[in-house]
Amino acid sequence: MSEVDEAAAPAAAIPSLEEVRALDRAHVWRPYTSSEAHATRDDLIVTGASGCRLHCADGRSYLDATSSWWTAALGYGHPRLVGALQSQAAQLAHVAMAGATHAPAARLAQKLSQIAPAHGDPLTRVFYSDNGSTSVEVALKIAFQAFAQNGEPERQRFLSLPGSYHGDTLGAMSVGSLDEFGKVFRPLLFSHNDEPVPKHEAAWRAFFARLTETLRRDASTIAAVIVEPLVLGAAGMSMYPAALLHDLRQVCTETGVLLIADEVFTGLGRTGRRWACDHAEITPDLMCVSKALTGGLLPFAATLATESLYDRFRGDISRAVMHGHTYTGNPLGAAVALETLNVFDDERVLEQMAPRCEAVSAAFTAMAGIPGAVRPRALGMIGAIDLGDGGYYGTRGWAVHEAAKARGVWLRPLGDTVYVVPPLTIAMDDLTQMLDVVTESVAEVSRV
Repeated sequence: MSEVDEAAAPAAAIPSLEEVRALDRAHVWRPYTSSEAHATRDDLIVTGASGCRLHCADGRSYLDATSSWWTAALGYGHPRLVGALQSQAAQLAHVAMAGATHAPAARLAQKLSQIAPAHGDPLTRVFYSDNGSTSVEVALKIAFQAFAQNGEPERQRFLSLPGSYHGDTLGAMSVGSLDEFGKVFRPLLFSHNDEPVPKHEAAWRAFFARLTETLRRDASTIAAVIVEPLVLGAAGMSMYPAALLHDLRQVCTETGVLLIADEVFTGLGRTGRRWACDHAEITPDLMCVSKALTGGLLPFAATLATESLYDRFRGDISRAVMHGHTYTGNPLGAAVALETLNVFDDERVLEQMAPRCEAVSAAFTAMAGIPGAVRPRALGMIGAIDLGDGGYYGTRGWAVHEAAKARGVWLRPLGDTVYVVPPLTIAMDDLTQMLDVVTESVAEVSRV
């Protein structure tokens, strides 16, 4: 295009806030949003993000207490992650990993194997996918197929924890809880989990005792147990003791049942250690990783497995893992994930988290003094408290959401559960402001 042509070309029109909202309501189908809410609720129109703040079209900015659905562990716009994405895009954006490979995927697999939980048979193999749900699907398929083609085809059952959430694909939903997320799909699922979420440690101990009994009695029919280690995110940040997970690992080993750890939410520092499994000093047979793996920049996931499990697939093509998709091992995602892990090491992210974790714990413990606020709990950079027993459809948490939004903090409650999962690297001043706003907002709602 000539200089004259360039001068004559009109500048791209920037849509107004009203235009964006109208287009969104006319054409977008939002996740977990009713049609009525979509048509009437004025959600944020985000134009940018930096550090731990979302910048919006109305000129306001908000401290993000949710890390964009628990992904932005290093905050927004980290220059090294952006640089890794730009550099890789200029070199190789994508190539199918069927009959080809590339350096980012190979180097990332090595790095993940090196930093995986090291308390038993090491996790040496990495299968790539594109999101947390799919990483769970891969783990379920591997577990099932490993037994089916090695002389134990009767091992077809999967056990899970009450209130568990492992994703929204049908396999992942089958090992999740039949709560608000899953009950409508019950006729399509191969397994059902109807148990209520334990509210106290004694109830968790009773559940794990029953789980152990089932494993020892029915091991010959069970392929795997899948757990969210220590924290069940979508179940209102429900937490259970690390000792129970440690003992479960032992029982799975004794009975030959595979243990799948879904570290999609809990992994990469969220619980204060690199992996939630590290609190229990266990290594699972399969581990699912996503969300923080790319720092919130790109959809990307990995399923890690032991070498002994990989060996069960040796042979001709009929014994290969029967899973794959177009963007398996995408070079952009792999490059950004590798840089994310390097930033964790170079900037000593885990080593500097202690004062932030202490601040979260102290703030939520103190909220127990607010009338109507119960069951305060915290682990690492997770803090949660309940404002009743309305569950996912409860409304009090959303009242806190509105109160916090007016004060410049963005929350996304789980019904009557108010929680924070801020970036692991959030500045202490910002974290203090965020926790003060949450406390004020909970207190305001409790007075109504």
